[in-house]
Amino acid sequence: MAIEKLRHYALGMLVHIVVIAIWWAFVELGHIESYIMPSPLATLKTLGGENYRWISNAMVTAGEIFGGYLLAVIVGVTLATAFSWSRPVESAVMPLLVTLNMIPKVALGPLFIVWFSYGIFPNAVIAFSISFFPILLTTARGFREVEPDLLDLVRSLRGSRWQLFTKIQLPGALPYLFSGMKVGAILAVAGAIVGEFLGSSRGLGYLMLQVQVTLDTAAMFMAVILITLIGVFLYGLVLLLERLIVVRDARVQ
Repeated sequence: MAIEKLRHYALGMLVHIVVIAIWWAFVELGHIESYIMPSPLATLKTLGGENYRWISNAMVTAGEIFGGYLLAVIVGVTLATAFSWSRPVESAVMPLLVTLNMIPKVALGPLFIVWFSYGIFPNAVIAFSISFFPILLTTARGFREVEPDLLDLVRSLRGSRWQLFTKIQLPGALPYLFSGMKVGAILAVAGAIVGEFLGSSRGLGYLMLQVQVTLDTAAMFMAVILITLIGVFLYGLVLLLERLIVVRDARVQ
């Protein structure tokens, strides 16, 4: 098992190395101008530039992503739980949530800036508004996809509503929950960057707009790489949490 995992990770690393090598060859052998596409080395050199304030800008963007995502998980799971306990609540609230989700989030950006001014909070709200709906939908479906025979068995044993939820519905919904969380993690990154593009004075998205004026493409590439690394880190945390909870629960059963 350990050897298979090692091979899996090694293959993934090899693919990344190949992509970087193709990037380098395309720029160097194709004699591409640096302002169009910088080389990997030129991109890395921008990390030494003090004017970019990489650490502070990355921390701001990470705060927006993680804050909006955490709020999306809390709200999404809470609403899905409420829907599983009361069908009338789901029938009343879900159509409104669907309607609100149809609103383009880019159109909400200027309103959030008017309401909350510039800063981390409005960008985190945009990240939340984009990422919470998939979490809600998949978790709510997970609660509904429980086998009826299991529910009937617990009811026949005079199990309480709380026991029905904690022993049957919640464990059965965990794979659906984590599927939604994975999608939400990707969308939270996009939401935070959209917020910084619309209006911000800090963050990696804001930095990209600043260096775009001077055609500092290497810094733009570096900002994209750092944004990607933040997203990969968040996605990896979700995978780790899934492995700790879902896999362990399956072993116990």
